[in-house]
Amino acid sequence: MIDSHFHGDSRSVEDYEKMSIGGITEAISCSYYPYEVVKPSVLTTHFKRILHFEKERAWKERIKLNVALGIHPANVFPKYKPVLEEIKKLINKREIVAIGEIGLETMDPEEVDIFTKQLLIADETETKVIVHTPRQNKLNIVKKTKEILTENIDPKLVAIDHINLTVVDEVIDEGYQIGLTIQPEKMTSNEAMTILHNYGFNKFMLNSDSSYSKSDVLSVPKTVRLLKINECKEKDIEKVSKLNTKNFFKL
Repeated sequence: MIDSHFHGDSRSVEDYEKMSIGGITEAISCSYYPYEVVKPSVLTTHFKRILHFEKERAWKERIKLNVALGIHPANVFPKYKPVLEEIKKLINKREIVAIGEIGLETMDPEEVDIFTKQLLIADETETKVIVHTPRQNKLNIVKKTKEILTENIDPKLVAIDHINLTVVDEVIDEGYQIGLTIQPEKMTSNEAMTILHNYGFNKFMLNSDSSYSKSDVLSVPKTVRLLKINECKEKDIEKVSKLNTKNFFKL
């Protein structure tokens, strides 16, 4: 199984162990700094930690940690240009599988500006992006996010994440890969199963978004177990728990 959206730097080594025991063999660790960013070196150091220290920690538990890096909307700050240059370097060196997670939290003009600039880099370099959608004002922000995506990037490069029952109709026909985040306060395994039952298994990827917030690092295996109990086809379960992520990000 692959956890398609995870924040390894926020979790303990015991959590990596739990994931491995639960059958997770790979994960994509996205960037998100949990405190105020005051200068570019805060984020570039954060990137280095994920790329090196976290990959080593994960591999000790035999989890291959793939890395996505970008400026999260919670980390928007004025002097961001050196961070964009660092992202370009990492793309050129093939050290990251995507720019992410990026997106909008409030639709603030600075958020829109930084989001757009990262999308343009991704489109130019044919790099995948992992796009955040927030808990609050979700429908309106998903609609605004779609507008920005349509204007700036090939939809085949986009994984739009944290999609739930309230907004899935907005994105299902847009050509994106779609992340289903099974996390307390976001979505239950039963809700994810309902979406898969209604819309099929081809476009979806399961993830825990395990982070500094209340999380369950075993939410992907637990959801797979529920799908098996409800007699979903093994080939469909493998799609949402592994193959769709592996194929989309070329892991």
